[in-house]
Amino acid sequence: MKVIFLKQVARVGRKYDVKDVADGYALNFLFPQGMAEMANEKSLARLEKLKETQVATEKVQADLLAKNLKSLKEVVVTIDAKANEKGHLFAAIHKDELAALLSKQTNIIVPESSIELPKALKEVGEYDIEVKAGESTGSFKVVINAL
Repeated sequence: MKVIFLKQVARVGRKYDVKDVADGYALNFLFPQGMAEMANEKSLARLEKLKETQVATEKVQADLLAKNLKSLKEVVVTIDAKANEKGHLFAAIHKDELAALLSKQTNIIVPESSIELPKALKEVGEYDIEVKAGESTGSFKVVINAL
């Protein structure tokens, strides 16, 4: 059965993918969970419009982010987190948390996919975090303090 994925399903398909899956899998799992819908002419036409609007929205957000990258240079995001005596954090800080804190403290919305963070931050200290929007790059400083 040909379906359109409405959400990402691990090891099966990404959002807005059109794929063939087993009838039972679609009818008993994907459809009741709201993860997919049956692919027909009407839904495929709607899918194309959704993809176009998503691409346009992402382009506008990337342009806006590229303009805001210069203002990020002066930004310092301060995080207070629980840590032991040696400075190791009890809970690591990931891209999604950095994006949320950045937007909360500076009103600059940065998608977590634009933040270049090779691994989660696990220690108290200062870090320079890179942000990429297309070919433009910028950075901001994160200061992690122990509670």
